[in-house]
Amino acid sequence: MRPPSHFGNDITNTAANDGNNNNGNGDDNNNNRNTIVARLTEMGATMMFPKIAGRGIIRVVERCDDAKENNNLDCSAILADLSECELIQVPDAVYHLMRHTELKTCDLSGNVITKISPKFAIKFSLITDLNLAHNQMARLPDELADLHSLELLDISHNSFITLPAVVFKMRKLRKLRANNNAIIDIDRDEIIASDSLELVDLRHNPLTPICHELLSNANVSFRIELSERVKEEWEDLTI
Repeated sequence: MRPPSHFGNDITNTAANDGNNNNGNGDDNNNNRNTIVARLTEMGATMMFPKIAGRGIIRVVERCDDAKENNNLDCSAILADLSECELIQVPDAVYHLMRHTELKTCDLSGNVITKISPKFAIKFSLITDLNLAHNQMARLPDELADLHSLELLDISHNSFITLPAVVFKMRKLRKLRANNNAIIDIDRDEIIASDSLELVDLRHNPLTPICHELLSNANVSFRIELSERVKEEWEDLTI
């Protein structure tokens, strides 16, 4: 059995006891659960829908504990799965719980995160795989350039209107998934100059006609994936 979490002796049991205690202690358990949820919510989780959010926050702590247990078993495959936890940012609780863990993979997809703190790169400097897909992000901090081991970055299904400049400063980045954003244009000089990239996925972005054409014909050593561009009505002279 996993030892109690630092953030409350009963936190991993509160979801199971959510008002369904057969010993008549349902109110006490709910009060304890609400206290825990309130404390962790201050660290970055949302309370838009209290019961759902409460379970999401509890999942954060449970998954951090799971990642730490995996660290003791296999240091080469440490995964922190914090997907679909209703987070609006990475809670301070995560940095605390994972402070002695050499995190290699972090999945933050399916939340409502709008920004990543600069300290993310300091706390998790050895990370090789970062999944930020399906959030509400429009920028990345320059400090992420300090993720010198990062090889896979997924920022798909967000709100980026251009590729963040920091991605071209990640020395080992091999695969960048930026599909399904609102990207109109990119700095073509920087992307063409990249030495480490193998794949850049830009499908399902509203690229300008000029940008789409230049990327389609770019002479680069890596693969650029683009959606077929459909002409606007004003471009089609046959109409």
